[in-house]
Amino acid sequence: MTNESWNYIIVGAGAAGCVVANRLSANGAQVLLLEAGGSDEGDNIHDPGGFVQLWGSEVDWKVGTSAQPQLTNREILINQGKVIGGSTSLNAMMWVRGNQGNFDEWAARGATGWDSKSLLPYFQKVEDYTGQGAADVHGTGGPMSVQDNPDEHSRSEPFMNGCVEMGYDGPYWDINGARQENGAGLLQFSITKDGKRASAAQAYLDPARGRENLTVETGAQATKILFEGTRAVGVEYLQGGETKQARTEGEVIVCGGAFFSPQLLMLSGIGPAAHLQEMGITVVADVPGVGQNLQDHLQLPVVFTSKHDRELPTLLTGNTMFINTRKERPDAVPDLQVNFTPAVPKPLAPVLNIPIPVGIFLPILIMPDSIGEVKLRSANPLDLPIINPNYLHAEADMQTLRDAVKIIRELAKTSAMSAEYETEIVPGEDADLDAYIRGGATTIWHPAGTCAIGSAKNSVVDPQLRVRGVENLRVADASVMPTVTSGNTQAACFVIGEKAADAILQQ
Repeated sequence: MTNESWNYIIVGAGAAGCVVANRLSANGAQVLLLEAGGSDEGDNIHDPGGFVQLWGSEVDWKVGTSAQPQLTNREILINQGKVIGGSTSLNAMMWVRGNQGNFDEWAARGATGWDSKSLLPYFQKVEDYTGQGAADVHGTGGPMSVQDNPDEHSRSEPFMNGCVEMGYDGPYWDINGARQENGAGLLQFSITKDGKRASAAQAYLDPARGRENLTVETGAQATKILFEGTRAVGVEYLQGGETKQARTEGEVIVCGGAFFSPQLLMLSGIGPAAHLQEMGITVVADVPGVGQNLQDHLQLPVVFTSKHDRELPTLLTGNTMFINTRKERPDAVPDLQVNFTPAVPKPLAPVLNIPIPVGIFLPILIMPDSIGEVKLRSANPLDLPIINPNYLHAEADMQTLRDAVKIIRELAKTSAMSAEYETEIVPGEDADLDAYIRGGATTIWHPAGTCAIGSAKNSVVDPQLRVRGVENLRVADASVMPTVTSGNTQAACFVIGEKAADAILQQ
């Protein structure tokens, strides 16, 4: 037992955790931040081209799914950051807010105050945007450096002009602007002005490190939230082979992400009562939604030969468009994101080993109907949870990826693209498309939804992110998203952290 008692204990130093630690400590509170991983020092973390080497390393949780029946029974590896900065220290740095309709849907599901109008000031508060987008939409002067794709070798005017030929807006559509859908433009990235990774650690934690009232403990894996009755009073954690406890006079804020936040809640007795009892865990609060509602994005590469050699890009991609393919839902948010890279990305070149020049399309299923779950493997906190995303269980998801390949084939035939690229080599025009989708689709590492905000009985947290059935406990990370955002999830996670901090400070 530590002798100190903290005003707040935060579990997890990822996007939201670093934000909450910064904001609460800036207000003078005594804050303890626990991170299971280690320091974010290292060239591969700070170099925007070094992140691929981090996947599968000691800074990666290396989470594997259960065998996925609709993906030829493959077990999919989902890279998640086990390091200061969390997954923002090893992701591909793409900055996509999501569609305004995503947040309005959250509000419709009971997440009062999480509609797009209410969240816009938070996105602006986070950002220090240097691009050409509208000033009334973007933010400047915030902690997070955001810029339009700075890698000239990953930019592709033929792609964007081809999209315009097909009737989409562009060629330099602002994908974080007033409207996301049916437009093509440059991706935006969380990269500093001097060309380094802008992570949660760099943007939020490092500026707060000198505060005497903020303590950061690394190699500290939370194993249980401590309760007196239904009131959270501390956290038990493992560090250096020892079991330790830290007490709080205020709140525990869990920021472990879509896998580890529900795991910690369930290990602590909060979750579906029958499952907890099966694991031999005493039930503190029967909250059936914990671990349910898991959603993730799937990607599927489509590759064409190039007529020209090109310099290899530093970034994974640089250009994108967003489309709603589901004609029966004309007012729905986009379900398809298509990224394009004009040559093999330099970080992936040793892995892909493609001997000829190519262009790579990457369609991404961003509004999945397939829903999965997270369950405990055992009551041992060192056992990774059982992850079942239920990929492609819904037929609508298969149809979106079929449509994606058809759209890409049409795009490749536009005059702008056909002047630069010619033969489809993956999957190939004669390939069995369904077999290719089931054998080739894989995660793009955006799990969400397992501690969802809402007012329904299966929701886990209320709009202030307080866990139902207990006191002095909140969750703030991608797990609270009622539905996953239409696009890369990190930007919304920073906003979740800002909203959480405000909710705590304003109570």
